[in-house]
Amino acid sequence: MRQSDPCRISRERFMPDPEQTLAPDLEQLTARHLRRTRRTVEQGARLPFANVDGRQLRVFCSNDYLGLAHDPRLAEAMADAARLWGVGSGAAHLVTGHTEIHHCLEAELAEFTGRERALLFSTGYMANLGLISALAGRRDLIVEDRLNHASLIDATRLCGARVRRYCHGDSAAADARLDAAAGERRLIVTDGVFSMDGDTAPLSDLARVAALRDAWLIVDDAHGLGVMGKNGRGSLEVHGLGPDDVPGLMGTLGKAFGAFGAFVAGSHALIETLIQHARTYIYTTAPPPAVAAAARRALQIVQDESGRRDHLAALIKRFRDGASSLGLRLMPSASPIQPLLVGDPGQALAASQWLYERGFWIAAIRPPTVPVGSSRLRVTLSAAHRTGDVDDLLEALSRCPALEIGG
Repeated sequence: MRQSDPCRISRERFMPDPEQTLAPDLEQLTARHLRRTRRTVEQGARLPFANVDGRQLRVFCSNDYLGLAHDPRLAEAMADAARLWGVGSGAAHLVTGHTEIHHCLEAELAEFTGRERALLFSTGYMANLGLISALAGRRDLIVEDRLNHASLIDATRLCGARVRRYCHGDSAAADARLDAAAGERRLIVTDGVFSMDGDTAPLSDLARVAALRDAWLIVDDAHGLGVMGKNGRGSLEVHGLGPDDVPGLMGTLGKAFGAFGAFVAGSHALIETLIQHARTYIYTTAPPPAVAAAARRALQIVQDESGRRDHLAALIKRFRDGASSLGLRLMPSASPIQPLLVGDPGQALAASQWLYERGFWIAAIRPPTVPVGSSRLRVTLSAAHRTGDVDDLLEALSRCPALEIGG
């Protein structure tokens, strides 16, 4: 008699059909109005418009805050660099991937942020993972805002440090967390502008707490740089904080700067530490030189064309004034992120779909991205919008049956 194959028996016993295993979870997400879907943008439009499913939509959910992603000057810089340097970088920064263009961009970002050096990462997620994991370990303490971006939350979880989260925007709670727990190295970690609420962290108060408790304040200003402050230098400029107050600053190049990538800016010692220990920097291919060239051009435009920020600020005020007069449930925010609180995820999806059918693209944000009971329409404004675009959106919102007007 032929003996049974033990490997085959093991596979049959312990390898269930992925379709049967995963499908119930997907069905539950659908039933709870929490399943995420994608829309495919087609060629032929630029912000504030996008072509989707053969129709033109006005986009109010992009992070292209200054309208630079389709600026022909960025495209020209990228094309010229691609002809000179090729499409890909070919290796990690520490091998052959670090080009003259990358090096110049890092120097310019350091100057822009008022720091000794800057270090490029491929994404903001990788920058935060690399920064936090290089600075904190099992003997250290991290105190962070409960509504920090997912990349910061994941970074603090993965680094092995003791983590204490404090109530959103509450510097006194951060102080209490630091006072109650020990750690050889102590970090306060926060967003500058919170990506889903649009409000800003109390950075001046947090800086005072950090100084009092011998902690380092680390700020992710992905949604503030380029937009906030007279010169576009972000949340730190608004609060008048410098490198001594905030030793570690993370920024992205794919939002207000309209390009791609991210960076950490800080002292020479900090950047050298990241080069030695940040695994998401060491073990990944460098961004294409052409992308760095586009980011350099964007950085110059951000500094030269303050009128973009002035126009954006006027649009934000117009939208907030109009939403307030309509009685919409607007969350407090002075940034381009203007969330309309809905509450129920199904209701938020219904509002998003109703607006989509009328030519407005606004994403419905639901748990787990935001806390249960706080589903919302995340309206984002851009310098590419016109006054009429904002007025048309307000008019549509006033008629949306899924929104509570005057509630």
